[in-house]
Amino acid sequence: MKTLNDKTLAQSLPVTAIIATKDRAAILGRTLDSLKAQSVVIAEIVVVDGSRDDQTQQECLRQAALFETVGGTLIHERAIKLGAAAQRNQGCFLATQPVLWFLDDDILLEPECLTRLWLALQSDSKIGGVNAMITNQCYVSPGRASRLMYLLLSGHKGPYAGKIIGPCINLLPEDRDDLPEVIPTDWMNTTCTLYRREALPNPPFGSHFTGYSMYEDVTLSATVGKKWKLANARTARIFHDTQPGSHKSDPVDLARMAFVNRHYVARHVLNRDGIGYVLSVIVWELFQIAASLASNQGRRGIIPGLRGKMNGLFEVLKTKGNHE
Repeated sequence: MKTLNDKTLAQSLPVTAIIATKDRAAILGRTLDSLKAQSVVIAEIVVVDGSRDDQTQQECLRQAALFETVGGTLIHERAIKLGAAAQRNQGCFLATQPVLWFLDDDILLEPECLTRLWLALQSDSKIGGVNAMITNQCYVSPGRASRLMYLLLSGHKGPYAGKIIGPCINLLPEDRDDLPEVIPTDWMNTTCTLYRREALPNPPFGSHFTGYSMYEDVTLSATVGKKWKLANARTARIFHDTQPGSHKSDPVDLARMAFVNRHYVARHVLNRDGIGYVLSVIVWELFQIAASLASNQGRRGIIPGLRGKMNGLFEVLKTKGNHE
């Protein structure tokens, strides 16, 4: 494996960064600033913008001039269709490079993040994608009740970090100093992830995913993982400064979307079905309700959560009925 001092990394990497954004000009600017501060340069950045004003476009014009001075290109495009998945698909269509880099618009890259991602991807020609470690969103060792639930859903005692268990429960990767730099994983987010273009379906994201597009990252990575290796580049680090937005403001719809989209992944990507799958869904949902009772915030969210899950269940049953 090459090192950070390898001279070939001084060249522009054949990477297109794809960023879907909406009404976050200043936040996007911070992300682009942190990208610009990396020790290596990428060939291309495509920003697909669903904003209602021209502030993001103006920010991109300013940033484009700066990226040109170091040999990179920044392209700003208005979104044809709003939604994280749809905007990323549009960015992929515009991309010209053999490696695609999905980035959220509200992240801050630590030094050498891109270099470490690139080296992880190049460490094995069978790796189809690698993602960065989110320093403020990583695996937490489960308590006694969670360990029992994970054991019941997976049928083994672990490890569980980076795994997909039961009815598509995707667990975050683990960050420990004694772990290797490149760790196999079952799934990857789209917060900061490199993919070989040849490993991706076309288009990467299905039309099933709209708006906030929950579980589109699990769907894509699990699909790629059927033929390619997936890995977490543990020392490639970012901070995810998660921002509020109108797409996250309805707890009922979020609960509905989570239920429906998780079922979609389990059924159509992971091929999990039958009575065992149904029982695992019931057990997991009951566990989630019980866990919510442990905090005031959780108790406040029970009613909208249950409404959303019931809406999701009716939607799943209706869709299944239409297919029969």
